[in-house]
Amino acid sequence: MIRTLKLTALASLMFAAGLATAADTIKIGVTGPYTGGSSSMGVSMRDGVRLATAEINKAGGVLGKQLQLIERDDEAKNERGVQIAQELINKEQVVATMGFINTGVALASQRFYQEAKIPVFNNVATGSIVTQQFKAPEFPDNYIFRNAAHDSIQAPMIVEEAIGRRGFKKVAILADSTNYGQLGRDDLEKALTAKGVKAVAVEKFNVKDVDMTAQLLKAKEAGAEAILTYAIGPELAQIANGMTKLGWKVPMIGSWTLSMANFIDNAGPGGEGARMPQTFIQEPNTMKRKAFIDSYLKTFKPKNNRIDSPVSAAQGYDSVYLLTAAIKQAGTTEGPKVREALENLQAKVEGVVTTYDKPFTHDDHEAITANIPVFGEVKGSKVVYAYEEDAKRGSDIRQKAAKQPAKQAAKQEPAKK
Repeated sequence: MIRTLKLTALASLMFAAGLATAADTIKIGVTGPYTGGSSSMGVSMRDGVRLATAEINKAGGVLGKQLQLIERDDEAKNERGVQIAQELINKEQVVATMGFINTGVALASQRFYQEAKIPVFNNVATGSIVTQQFKAPEFPDNYIFRNAAHDSIQAPMIVEEAIGRRGFKKVAILADSTNYGQLGRDDLEKALTAKGVKAVAVEKFNVKDVDMTAQLLKAKEAGAEAILTYAIGPELAQIANGMTKLGWKVPMIGSWTLSMANFIDNAGPGGEGARMPQTFIQEPNTMKRKAFIDSYLKTFKPKNNRIDSPVSAAQGYDSVYLLTAAIKQAGTTEGPKVREALENLQAKVEGVVTTYDKPFTHDDHEAITANIPVFGEVKGSKVVYAYEEDAKRGSDIRQKAAKQPAKQAAKQEPAKK
């Protein structure tokens, strides 16, 4: 009897200790692909999140509590993302989640957070629709935020680079069959139409395809002078390798994923010269960026001192500081109040990508505007600034452009000939 009472008392103490531990932490979900073809992005994002979290916890945490990351590998699968969302909300009771590398996974999963009124930070997924999934008036409040350059920014940049800056007359589009690839392809075609250009070939392929010969031959036969891409690293490498096999080399200009390590490494010499929009290039051109890069390399020791996906790591890192700034301002982890704080952040947040000064409003949940990204280029197995003027001004902090009233914007628009 006495032994039973002692065991019961011990169990009660352990349970109470468990509750105290849970009460002393703020749980934040981190979901992304840590295995498979998208893992360059997922692991880099997760490690950026870990780095920021460690810094914040070392400085005392938030609201007197330590941040606790609840990490899950969604394997870039929509159905797995849905399972994780339900687990993080119902079992782990996270106060927010960050991640979502793949647009399809984001669109399938974030509705559960919207219903639960829990903020989500998309710090990598770039599909233009991601933050528009829950729009007014059907949804008075939107719980989906993003600090990545969405595709409605990237696609016009890609087209301007190809048509405007480099003067190509004929371009082909090669995009994968995922939501990311096909939504990006649609954005590219819209941007080309705005320039009065139609792609000479528009080709699709599946994730894990290893032979792009058929698609490339159609582009070549159509006279393409450049290939515009929307896909992820492994398949992008197959495009570059396919051109090498055909003895046909034209520039690759595509979305930011051309900066992934598994494109650069698998494409080898065939990937040299590929260009892509970047919010962050691994250059220590400010004190904040140098500290981030040095800490990342020391902590995670990536091969060749090169972050696999610098953009993912930087945006993951910044998202933690944005979220915690909102929690501090709200004075609570309650979802609606954290959302309101994000929409009206009073303090500036110094990040790696930029310094965030009122990055969100109730109707605008995009922290990145078109003036922030620059063009990167694969050179010597890493991504560098594509243009010397951007490299020279790399230490300049590009901040979010103020939204102009419609009438003022119309006045400033150049007259059309």
